Amino acid sequence: MAASVVKAPKCPRRGSAKDLARSTAAPVQKAKSHNEANWNWWLLLATVFLITFATRFYKVTEPDHICWDETHFGKMGSWYINRTFFFDVHPPLGKMLIGLSGYLTGYNGTFPFEKPGDKYNETRYQGMRYFCTTLGALIMPMGFDTVYDLTRSHEAALLSAAYLIFDVGLLTLNQYILLDPILLFFMMASVWGMVKISRSTASGGSYSLRWWFWLFLTGTMLSCTISVKFVGLFVVLLVGLHTATELWLILGDLGQPIWETVKQVACRAIALIVWPILLYTLFFYIHLSVLNRSGNGDGFYSSAFQSRLIGNSLYNASMPRDVAYGSVVTIKNHKTGGGYLHSHHHLYPKGSGARQQQITTYTHKDENNKWLIKPHNKQRVPKDKLHLLRHGDLVRLEHVATKRNLHSHGEPAPMTKKHLQVTGYGENGAGDANDVWRVMVVGGKVNETVHTVTSRLRLVHLLQNCVLTSSGKQLPKWGFEQQEVSCNLNVRDKNGQWNIEDNEHKLLPSVSFSIYAPGFFARFLESHAVMLQGNAGLKPKEGEVTSRPWQWPINYRGQFFSGNIYRIYLLGNPVIWWSNLVFLALFVAVFLYNAVLKRRQAGLEQYQAGILQYELQHSEGDCQAVAQGEDSEPSTAELCSCCPSLEQRLKKEQQEQDQELERSAHGDSPSPAMSLQAGAWLFVGWVLHYLPFWAMGRVLYFHHYFPALIFNSLLTGVMFNYLMRVLPKWIQHLILGVVLSILVYSFVQFSPLAYGMSGPLANEPNSTMHNLKWLSTWEF
Repeated sequence: MAASVVKAPKCPRRGSAKDLARSTAAPVQKAKSHNEANWNWWLLLATVFLITFATRFYKVTEPDHICWDETHFGKMGSWYINRTFFFDVHPPLGKMLIGLSGYLTGYNGTFPFEKPGDKYNETRYQGMRYFCTTLGALIMPMGFDTVYDLTRSHEAALLSAAYLIFDVGLLTLNQYILLDPILLFFMMASVWGMVKISRSTASGGSYSLRWWFWLFLTGTMLSCTISVKFVGLFVVLLVGLHTATELWLILGDLGQPIWETVKQVACRAIALIVWPILLYTLFFYIHLSVLNRSGNGDGFYSSAFQSRLIGNSLYNASMPRDVAYGSVVTIKNHKTGGGYLHSHHHLYPKGSGARQQQITTYTHKDENNKWLIKPHNKQRVPKDKLHLLRHGDLVRLEHVATKRNLHSHGEPAPMTKKHLQVTGYGENGAGDANDVWRVMVVGGKVNETVHTVTSRLRLVHLLQNCVLTSSGKQLPKWGFEQQEVSCNLNVRDKNGQWNIEDNEHKLLPSVSFSIYAPGFFARFLESHAVMLQGNAGLKPKEGEVTSRPWQWPINYRGQFFSGNIYRIYLLGNPVIWWSNLVFLALFVAVFLYNAVLKRRQAGLEQYQAGILQYELQHSEGDCQAVAQGEDSEPSTAELCSCCPSLEQRLKKEQQEQDQELERSAHGDSPSPAMSLQAGAWLFVGWVLHYLPFWAMGRVLYFHHYFPALIFNSLLTGVMFNYLMRVLPKWIQHLILGVVLSILVYSFVQFSPLAYGMSGPLANEPNSTMHNLKWLSTWEF
């Protein structure tokens, strides 16, 4: 019985002369195309450099007065030059670099930087502005090369760079003595290095000198980013997630031994974890070594910390070790960043409890911080008799400057209503029973003596049974924005601990306090505790313009950098910011669509593979049956030798993936899927640098959005390339030319915001900026 046999399809012939000629010419043509792409890349990069530096350095020294936060960071640069200690909520690297740039360019550190609008006159401020502007200008070439590495598209890279170059907000932020251009430079360099490592690894360049260079450069930039501002942690998270993903893929590559994954993990841990930590620690060591002289930030730190500062009252200090009745002392709150117990002649206002003398904590050293320790039952202390202060003693504390006693009563505190009010009460040291406090040494024993600096004390009110505490809340203007002092009925309040810092008594022998001076790591840890607490406690000042995260992407409101006759206004180019949001939304839509489509295709392929396997099994059975017949034709198995089996199809898919990686590594355009993957990492960067601000309780400003803006602008270039890829090249170039023209035109129109405006405000019809006030919230 003969079986019907289908003719086998002809297998393609190999090795024909025509194919051989084509295969010989292909490498030559590819090399020629590669060289042309390199020339185009260098030409475009040079163009990006030229336009960037031309726009950034134009009028960089104008206005010649202090603008916005130059009053802070210029002053801090001066303190580094003078080696004067200060407190700031940010890590030290950015300020150290500002001070170094000023020192190297002839600035002597004497300009006071008192307030915005003050003229620089003959001060050599230009070097610090040039330094910050240079770092800000280098962001654009790095952004260009990053997008080119991700897409291998000149058009995408050029558009991303243009979005960064022609944004007047980024221009404004880059031209002044601020931490922002330094932060953005290190952040962009970290992302640039991350992409370079990925490409080098994909092309088989692991462990080469080039690979190690990019690995350590990225680690260095990560350390520098977080050493400028703590928000640098966001780019650390981005690089960490990207690295973990790469290591996961390497682990899943069955063509590599498991030892390869172990080596990759070890190398990246050294370069991206250990090395940045060492650098970060080194920066703080330099910071604490340079700032070795007492300054106005001493009071934010513990008494032991201050003993290392030259000129501080505790430096190489000799004072009584014990505290006695009749001692004149300063009392410091023991919590991190705690201030000194303080009073002044001003009273609490109506509606804030009893109209008695204010008691606060103040973080600066002052004569109003001094208190006299007296027995609870005597007005005066015998001058010729020494009586030491001990655990459990009852005392009165008389404010030396105003002669009023530390006092509490049943009135609620002005800010923390659950606490009781603390006031200064009495005349010339005479008061009432509400002036009596019990001194309790934390962990103390009966008759234990109170010691200067080292003893932690609780002051418990005798009648109200509440503990003297610093709530940490800032008083309004009537309290000079000092910290509230109250009496907490919860006597275990962790903020209710104090220590004696300065101690004066004629009858007590003095001892050296140098033995209590902490080492570097103790000061390193305390510095971080103080900075983190200061960051969390930042509140807007009265009349200060702040903003919320929802306002930032839509460019809702800017902020003045200079409000004089020569006005500078920080505001993004609306064409760039609003189109960025469009491309961001398009990316989310396209990514989700492709994810759904890919999942459906995977299901379809799995279904087809099952059917194919089933047919192959039955075909093999039929072929064997036919082969046993007398008049059998050639078997189906033989006739189907050119048809791919399931194993062959899987092997072919793996080869296609390998070719994709090789094409990307050698400069050919990656697939749309890889472009979307690149866009996904930029989107993650945007999310990490934007969404966390929604959860922050501290005061926020418009300029906090600019790191996220950079990721959004890079994503715009990637999405433009993805959406335009189906069009002919000449149409792509035409559309790109139109877009670039619009960006340039909008930049020219809005550039006075960055370069300076004069004359009437935009809300007046005769203003040159009147037609550009597109939103009523724009105040220029």
